[in-house]
Amino acid sequence: MPLTLLAVFLGGAAGTGMRLAADALIPSEGFVLSTLTVNVVGSFVLALLVGRAWPRVPEWMRAGLGAGLLGAFTTFSAIAVTVVQLSATGEPIVAAGYLLASLALGLAAGVVGLWLGGDRAPRIDEVNE
Repeated sequence: MPLTLLAVFLGGAAGTGMRLAADALIPSEGFVLSTLTVNVVGSFVLALLVGRAWPRVPEWMRAGLGAGLLGAFTTFSAIAVTVVQLSATGEPIVAAGYLLASLALGLAAGVVGLWLGGDRAPRIDEVNE
């Protein structure tokens, strides 16, 4: 358990830094492209890891990469705040489009990541035999 907590802590610190960098590097005027980008990329990477690496890596690494790194990098709260801000500025159609794009692209990235990750990786119980 201590190793898992440490992995989540370190992964979260790295993910938060990556998120800040993405927000600084990806220009956002009106439509918050950085939030959409990190959430789609994060959905893809998490799904790819789940399909490819999860069966082979220990629990502490899954927690550090999933809940820690990618949990800090991607955030539903950022989507919610963006939708509320767009709605408050008189952009309800843009807000709705942003929400739909976030959900659709995130789900699509997840499907592609799982498909690419597939069942090609040996399961952890197979590796330990």
